[in-house]
Amino acid sequence: MSHPTRTLAAFLAALDYPALPERVVARSQALCLDWLGSALAGKGQPPIPLFERYAQRMGPASGASESLTDRRLTSPHFAALVNAAASHIVEQDDLHNSSVLHPGTVVFPAALAAAQELGASGRELIVAAVAGYEAGVRIGEFLGRSHYAIFHTTGTVGTLAAAVAVGKLLGFDEDRFVHVLGSAGTQAAGLWEFLRDGAHSKQLHAAKAAADGLLAAYLTAEGLTGAQRILDGKQGMAAGLSQDADARYLTDRLGERWALEETSFKFHASCRHTHPAADALLALMQSHGLSHDDIAHVTARVHQAAIDVLGPVTRPTSIHQAKFSMGTVLGLIAVYGRAGLEEFQRHALAEPQVIAFRERVSMQLDPQVDAAYPKKWLGRVTVTTRDGRTLSQAIDDPKGDPGNTLSRDELEEKFRRLAAFSGAASPAEAQRLIDWAWQLREQPRIAPLLQPQMRENNSGVHA
Repeated sequence: MSHPTRTLAAFLAALDYPALPERVVARSQALCLDWLGSALAGKGQPPIPLFERYAQRMGPASGASESLTDRRLTSPHFAALVNAAASHIVEQDDLHNSSVLHPGTVVFPAALAAAQELGASGRELIVAAVAGYEAGVRIGEFLGRSHYAIFHTTGTVGTLAAAVAVGKLLGFDEDRFVHVLGSAGTQAAGLWEFLRDGAHSKQLHAAKAAADGLLAAYLTAEGLTGAQRILDGKQGMAAGLSQDADARYLTDRLGERWALEETSFKFHASCRHTHPAADALLALMQSHGLSHDDIAHVTARVHQAAIDVLGPVTRPTSIHQAKFSMGTVLGLIAVYGRAGLEEFQRHALAEPQVIAFRERVSMQLDPQVDAAYPKKWLGRVTVTTRDGRTLSQAIDDPKGDPGNTLSRDELEEKFRRLAAFSGAASPAEAQRLIDWAWQLREQPRIAPLLQPQMRENNSGVHA
């Protein structure tokens, strides 16, 4: 392909609602609901109040776009910034396996903020989200495993995914999509070093990706130009941020393969690299009737990226850092049978049984698991019991993956749980938001969702 960026841009420009299969539209509504729950759950969680105060200080006193956690109306830029940070803090946002990208946490904040400012319809928001997912996933796959070893893909690639989603709402043609990718790509950033310190950079990555993508799109609409080959040029993203880039991924089955359908919902409230082992341990304990006291040691057999991301976290000092500790996650699973928001909040750092179990967990590189990654995230654990037995368990499709997805009822239950966790929405409001998401394609105009005076502007959602 002589110019894969332009081929991708042409696809994005031509994409419209009639081109979307029904299953893709339905999936986009489910992903929107899932993202919305993650954003609401971030209310009050460190460091989200810092982002809110920054937006209050630097942003306008009013506007058309909504900051969900503090229910303020502001500009699209600051709404995207706060909502993206909020949706990336409790580790319940979606993930696409083979790109290792959290698309929802960057695409929906930018697209929702722009849609509210532009008065876009629900169908226009859906098309924008699909475009953002399709571009982001392919660019993430293009940059490859070497990129993710150093760079947080949601921060880097997320900037381009957000820009594409907003560009779709702004009606970009092929040339402007090329320009917006250039302007977004030159801003792309996000390094994994924060894991060693338990720093707040992960939320900053998502916030900046959504806001900078929106910035690139709005400036492109005004005429700003961007690099024509930001992805595969001699001094582009692949040259600087990857050692195994493969341009074939940029145009892989455009219009036939829908990356949005491949995106996983998160079941456990932790880093996705912990989920396969968590599911495998839970299945093993249930099948053999084990309690946590029966287990002398657990070896999680993992892919290299799990070791790279989780390995630095040996003694977590914050709840968020504990979500990147394989030992803590498996300790919660062993002691409480789940690793949800409440379990992390109450037990991850202070429960002696969880801490003791954490010390009995190790990770080991498994060549089979590593070879399958990132397309498949396989769960493999080996357990040594106190009575001398060695037991193993394999899970090929962790809970939430497309092959083991969450049902509509499970998604609604998850949403209610997330909203209740932070108190960001009352039960009645949560139900209204659930109804709004399932009816997204019918919304004539995307208005603020939690502003009482604005709710009736959303068809089918009344105060």
